[in-house]
Amino acid sequence: MKNIIIWLTGQPGSGKTTLAKELIKGMNPQNDSSIKIINIDGDDLRFINKNKDYSKEGRIRNISSAISIARFLANKNYSCILSIVAPYRFLRDELKEDFLFLEVYLHTSEIRGREEYFAKDYEPPVDPSSLTIDTGNLTVKESVDEILTVYRKMATLA
Repeated sequence: MKNIIIWLTGQPGSGKTTLAKELIKGMNPQNDSSIKIINIDGDDLRFINKNKDYSKEGRIRNISSAISIARFLANKNYSCILSIVAPYRFLRDELKEDFLFLEVYLHTSEIRGREEYFAKDYEPPVDPSSLTIDTGNLTVKESVDEILTVYRKMATLA
């Protein structure tokens, strides 16, 4: 399948990291070492960059780092799954023109214990090609299956 960037966006606790891990398994079910898929996770980047700043500037710094890494890896034939809150639409849109791109907006009304990190200025996707999933109403498997269906369709059309 063609390399693609899948951006899982949504507030903290919406399931981004959980779904990213399962997506990797679903995108490479035979664990074929020739298929290169990587997850770029917001919490991992904050740890690596020692960025505990959740202000707008701190978030932009973290997201910009993720975008740079995704560009590099996609150009090295990796499919990238970004699991980052990324509240600012203009940053998420930055990769859409250059790569096969699937934006997945995850949300839930469930209380999951990460609410103190919510971005009050979060801008949900408005692009009609974005996928929206309520992770409070679907299981992990159902959510992953929805994403993989769209991913496979995009990859075969490209």
